[in-house]
Amino acid sequence: MNVKILAPAALLLVATSVPTWAKASNTEVKKLGSELTTMGAVKAGNRAGTIPAYTGGLAQDKNANPLNNPFAGDLPLFTITAKNLEQYKNQLSDGQLALFKKYPTSYKMPVYQTRRTASYPTTITDKVLKNAASTQLVSGGNGLKNFDETIPFAIPKTGLEVIWNHVSRFRGGAIERNVATIPVQNSGSFAPVRMRSQLTMPQYVKGGFNAKKDDNILFYYMSTIKTPARLSGGVLLVHETIDQVTQPRMAWVYNAGQRRVRRAPQVAYDAPAQAMDGLRTADQVDMYNGAPNKYDWKLIGKQEMYIPYNAYKLANQDAKYKDIIGPGHINQDFTRYELHRVWKVEATLKEGERHVYGKRTYYIDEDSWQIALADHYDTRDVLWRVAEGHALQFVDVNTLWYGAMTNYDLLSGRYIADLNNEEEDPFKFGIKIKRKAFTASALRRAGR
Repeated sequence: MNVKILAPAALLLVATSVPTWAKASNTEVKKLGSELTTMGAVKAGNRAGTIPAYTGGLAQDKNANPLNNPFAGDLPLFTITAKNLEQYKNQLSDGQLALFKKYPTSYKMPVYQTRRTASYPTTITDKVLKNAASTQLVSGGNGLKNFDETIPFAIPKTGLEVIWNHVSRFRGGAIERNVATIPVQNSGSFAPVRMRSQLTMPQYVKGGFNAKKDDNILFYYMSTIKTPARLSGGVLLVHETIDQVTQPRMAWVYNAGQRRVRRAPQVAYDAPAQAMDGLRTADQVDMYNGAPNKYDWKLIGKQEMYIPYNAYKLANQDAKYKDIIGPGHINQDFTRYELHRVWKVEATLKEGERHVYGKRTYYIDEDSWQIALADHYDTRDVLWRVAEGHALQFVDVNTLWYGAMTNYDLLSGRYIADLNNEEEDPFKFGIKIKRKAFTASALRRAGR
């Protein structure tokens, strides 16, 4: 694919795979909040005027329903189809191009006006500024020191630093989510797996941060399967560590049929993700998570791409799964794509390491550090799976996160979609959970 990479000098990047562990210089840090946003994005728009300048994103409204569409009156500027694909291919990923090739008559991308809606609390942006001047990679790049809660590298110099920004980004602090994870057969038939998950960073645990217990914890996570009956009551608990090489991720599972809790060290890397019909690996949850030590990470550069964004229509609570789900891919009439600047990072499996994906390419939104697109290749270098993260701004808690996610298997024609449309209380932010709720002894109660 012929992709034009934007000028590195203008965008303050170094396209390199050579590790650089030095923190940002004082001169670089001073650019945050001036020519760069406090999150590290280029504040100015592009020359063509198709990407606007950043003006602060959507304002916080604590009482608003975050799924209400503030852009309901917007109409597509144009629609990319297989017929006009050549005109736009330089702003598309290899995975997107592959979807057009596989589904030439049905796959399309409605493109809307670009709106840079991402916004964050000042308590978070203050920590971004603090981290930019102090945080460094340790343990060969597999851990952080002098790190406080959120984005460690607002001015990244390596691909590994960009990935750490995604892994550690702010997601509202504490959230309970009710979601339908829907494996879809190539015929379009589907059976939702309904789950309740809780993700809490240690700073938001009831009782507050405990330096002794939370020192190496990035977040606590628990998911409980509600339906179907054959899976109901299964629970996964994860203590996500900051340095996963020195202290690997701690995980436990509760099997409702056996009524027993057991350690689950296999919940990592390319192990099949919980209740996802083999269509996602454990490290594909949230687009990417976990220890980065199996790959060499190369920062390719920054470029303009059409990515899913402001996905309020796809998250609309009046929409039904039967209308969204179809054979091969979701109904693209529900999607919204916009032109944004993204960081492109390529991960190549290290010599001697094992993983089902030999290469992975990620496209990370500059305003939020959230992965928007991911292309996954098998060990033969064949493009296998294409993932899209459909983002929206949750104005009640002032954070950008996923309203929906899809992962397409190009080889089998199956895919998996994470949707919330028919779920009660799909997103509940600000919940206060005691630390003891994230213990192995609490798993059995959660299953019941």
